[in-house]
Amino acid sequence: MRIGLLSDTHSYLDPAILEHFRDCDEIWHAGDVGDAAVLDTLEAARPLRAVYGNIDDATVRRRLPLNQHFTVADLPVLITHIGGYPGHYTPRVRGLLDELRPKLYICGHSHILKVMMDKQRGVLHINPGACGRHGFHRMRTVVRFTVERGRVENLEVIELGLRGKID
Repeated sequence: MRIGLLSDTHSYLDPAILEHFRDCDEIWHAGDVGDAAVLDTLEAARPLRAVYGNIDDATVRRRLPLNQHFTVADLPVLITHIGGYPGHYTPRVRGLLDELRPKLYICGHSHILKVMMDKQRGVLHINPGACGRHGFHRMRTVVRFTVERGRVENLEVIELGLRGKID
């Protein structure tokens, strides 16, 4: 299964993202969607799994959960917006990781692209960075990967350009 992963759109969906995710089976959004029209566009393109973030209003929060926990291609996945990374998890996410025992944990919020293994818990952490125009990130990024037989494979980071420069 091919996955397109993004976060922190903050109401701006670069049209290039849909082109990069053209061959994906699903799109996953790790929160801070902004305008609900972003959800509409993503849902029209591919099946969408998403969570709300701290900037999302009541309209988006009615459509999305705080957490997504599911299994795809034998891989247990946890997605939330605010959660930290290995060695620096929030208490809420630490509890979820210990209870749910996913093998892939995804969050957004920091606007910092990060892919790292938590060897203690046996979970791969991915934060796709931010692809919107708002925030302190320099480069807008999304991530694309394949899930097969319970493993993340062929992970690619896609740079969309500088935050202040929209092509």
